[in-house]
Amino acid sequence: MAKTRVQYVCSACGSVQMKWLGKCPDCGAWNTLEEETVAPPSAARPTMMPVAGGAAALPILLPEIAVDGLPRLTLANRELNRVLGGGIVPGSCVLVGGDPGIGKSTLLLQMAAEVAESVGPVMYVSAEESAHQIGRRAQRLGIRGERMHILSEVVVEPILEQIESLRPALVIVDSIQAIYSGNSSSAAGTVSQVRDCAAALLRLAKVSNVPIFLVGHVTKEGSIAGPRVLEHMVDVVLQLEGERFHAYRLLRSIKNRFGSTNEVGVFEMSEAGMTEVPNPSELFLAERLPNASGSAIAVSMEGTRPLLVEVQALCSGTAFSQPRRTTNGIDMNRLLLLSAVLSKRVGMDLSDQDIFINVIGGMQIDEPAADLPVAVAIASSFRNRPVAVDLAIMGEVGLSGELRSVGHLPRRLGEAAKLGFTRAIVPRSALGRRSGDSLPTGIQVLGARTLHEALDLALTQG
Repeated sequence: MAKTRVQYVCSACGSVQMKWLGKCPDCGAWNTLEEETVAPPSAARPTMMPVAGGAAALPILLPEIAVDGLPRLTLANRELNRVLGGGIVPGSCVLVGGDPGIGKSTLLLQMAAEVAESVGPVMYVSAEESAHQIGRRAQRLGIRGERMHILSEVVVEPILEQIESLRPALVIVDSIQAIYSGNSSSAAGTVSQVRDCAAALLRLAKVSNVPIFLVGHVTKEGSIAGPRVLEHMVDVVLQLEGERFHAYRLLRSIKNRFGSTNEVGVFEMSEAGMTEVPNPSELFLAERLPNASGSAIAVSMEGTRPLLVEVQALCSGTAFSQPRRTTNGIDMNRLLLLSAVLSKRVGMDLSDQDIFINVIGGMQIDEPAADLPVAVAIASSFRNRPVAVDLAIMGEVGLSGELRSVGHLPRRLGEAAKLGFTRAIVPRSALGRRSGDSLPTGIQVLGARTLHEALDLALTQG
């Protein structure tokens, strides 16, 4: 008779080891091996459910595949609609992650209420809260939910049976780490349980064309907890970001098989729940202090949307031998690079200056077009000379001090013009090779070849 055995699975890469090790030999991560008890295989092992349905999946010629599938479920919430790529795709599996208390359950409960009212019945599977707690939250948000079915269950097999019986228009599972399969002896939240439960839900979504949203826990570093294969299995991965003590939340698309992977939706947490912010650029600039040194306006592209955000810099004489470099919203290595370029190519002695960078509104800017506004903000604070209030800035800074072109220039300039900016500094190379869309009217475009030229334009009041 076969006996149970113990194996160790790495939560970072999913590799299996026969003994516990402090460091995973495959990915090199420390303290990621988790003990699992493996039951002996049964004599009649059940086969996997084919995604296409029926007894077995058969190969299909590419021209014979029907590409006109079921229409998307379009949501009234335009921010969520944009991040999803235009709506909810039938049969898709979406993973939503975020810090505890950031608003994941609130946002999904509001979305479920909208789908239940306009499309059909919705099943909300709560593995962490009781039905009474869900009802209290719905009452606080003003949600009636006459066609919303709340299921408090932690075992995946009864959940699958209820979904097949009800055939809802949408399923929400909160959360994937809290449910487990009764066919496995591992505890809920382990690598094998998360992988197997997600695979079972994913197969059901593909067979029945029911979209399923999974709520995922995050680690201390902010990444989604569990095996990395979980993010590979699902169709869409969304991350809800924001500071606990700020009202604004950013829903960022990390992976999307049906749309852009760089979209960002902006929401405000209020007593009525998560409300969309229709014009985030205006919001981020609302409390800007005019004629203050160390402030510059960056035009960032988040997916298909241009966003104007305020970049603030503060240079202050240091009391230590090693000056501090602190960032909030941009990469630390990018700040070190720009500080070196300003020192070497422009002649600013920043060796005795503490430099602090902050992007207003909790935004995280990763694209190179933010280089020039960050450098201008640092120079403005160092020289104590304000940047003109009607000036928008965009451009990548090279190590030689040259400015390099950025993409989607007409969209960036058009958004700046709509918000009342009359001038913009851009790399001169972007103007020299313009083709296709013409630049918008109503805004004066100033081209600069080097960082030195851009600083002369930005720090001279027009």
